[in-house]
Amino acid sequence: MLVSIFNDVVGPVMRGPSSSHCAAALRIGRVSRDLMGGAIDHVLVQFDNGGSLPATHQSQGSDMGLFGGLLGWEADDDRLPASGEWLKKSGIDLQFEYGDYGDPHPNTYRLSLSNSERQLQVIAISTGGGMFEIVEINGAAVSIGGDFDETLVWGSARLAELDSQTLCDELGADHVAISAGSDSTGNDLTLIHIQAQHGIPVERIGAVIPGDAIRQVDHATAVLPVRSRKELKVPFQTCNAMLQYADRYREENNLGSLSLSDLALHYESTRSGLGEAELIEKMCNIVRILRASVDQGLAGTSYEDRVLGFQSGGYQKAMEEGRLLDGGILNRMVLYTSALMEVKSSMGVIVAAPTAGACAAFPAACLAIGESQQLSDGEIAKGMLAGGMVGVFIATHWSFAAEVGGCQAEGGSASAMSAAALVTFMGGDAAMACGAASMSMQNMLGLICDPVANRVEVPCLGKNVLAVSNALSAANMSLAGFDAVIPLDETIAAAKAVAERMPREHRCTALGGLAITPTSLAIQKRLEGCGNCGC
Repeated sequence: MLVSIFNDVVGPVMRGPSSSHCAAALRIGRVSRDLMGGAIDHVLVQFDNGGSLPATHQSQGSDMGLFGGLLGWEADDDRLPASGEWLKKSGIDLQFEYGDYGDPHPNTYRLSLSNSERQLQVIAISTGGGMFEIVEINGAAVSIGGDFDETLVWGSARLAELDSQTLCDELGADHVAISAGSDSTGNDLTLIHIQAQHGIPVERIGAVIPGDAIRQVDHATAVLPVRSRKELKVPFQTCNAMLQYADRYREENNLGSLSLSDLALHYESTRSGLGEAELIEKMCNIVRILRASVDQGLAGTSYEDRVLGFQSGGYQKAMEEGRLLDGGILNRMVLYTSALMEVKSSMGVIVAAPTAGACAAFPAACLAIGESQQLSDGEIAKGMLAGGMVGVFIATHWSFAAEVGGCQAEGGSASAMSAAALVTFMGGDAAMACGAASMSMQNMLGLICDPVANRVEVPCLGKNVLAVSNALSAANMSLAGFDAVIPLDETIAAAKAVAERMPREHRCTALGGLAITPTSLAIQKRLEGCGNCGC
């Protein structure tokens, strides 16, 4: 699946402490519910002992998200903090098991869903920032990422004799794949996996596929805001290729230098099929959501199962009374960062940009500079698109998931996106913005993820503040002509290589760093007795 700024980088709009836990789990649950036709009596959830989820699924929101998805909710539904209670009321019986399954990805969900008539076994992974991939259903290999409507046709071995390309043409689908699977009793079945812009009606399937060979037809609706389509292509997937594209485009059209926001619009328009005006308005909607979230945070937030209380109000008061060191625009960025993190931790609505754990730095940088320069929402949106383009390169070649790469994957990515946006706001060209992004990410290589009390608050707040502070410095250095030395593509590759050598204890498992200090363990024990485990 080709990365989209609105699918993978800036979004989803959600509630919860962690996008890789809450939003991704919700989407996995939503698709699984659809494939069961909404009729679920029992769910068995299995997590590998070697992954991140046994230690984090309760405190970081996987349960909250998964329950909401199984109930068919959206990621910003106001009932999500109490989704466990709603699940019980629905009559769905759910159990957890931990075992040694050998799952290679740390965020692997194994779901066994059943009702009186059938059972469905789903294996899925959360890939970071709310994105996911279902990789296996009833033993058949699949790749479902939520960007298509899915139709699964299960049947006898006769289906394996059909030609996938012929079926694709006759059904008017985007993709068709044929693979082997099994039913709940272990009998062999063949799966025809159809991806399209809409669910394929059973009547049409019956007109193309021999009806006596079909055992079951399942449908699932796309859950991502930007869909994929047949033979989709994008103009570039690396920073170097983008800069070469910019040179060619400028020469062919006799233009001056292109900004990173110009190139982001070129990319996302091709990726989404939407016009540039539509894309800017789509990002304007996100800007308005973020501004409302900041206002909510500054007005004061509370939530019982939480490490930190309302602190952004105190910071704002200290700013107004002149009790802080003169930080200029940086103080405004820190204020907004704190407000957004507090909204996240109180289960308010935030935008994962690029993740929930790192949801504050990038929006805070864009909103603060927009306010200081009296920019319109459209101008702020263009800056956010520029930062989103840097996120595309990271998501394409690496990951935003702290479970994969530590906080360098979350805070480091957020900082790189922020730096690129800030340079763009100040009139810098694409090369200058990418240089700032590279410098900011270089400064955050090796940053671990060690959530205190297994909550996404401490040191997450400080690391978001670090990310935005670092971004401002890197942006100013780039604007002043500093040389990043290492190109952005190579910096991303270096971060990935660092992640591969990072111990599991430092990748959002709450098994190392600050997470295992005596104070952290004491806070965790206190919170586990709080009686509010809705998350």
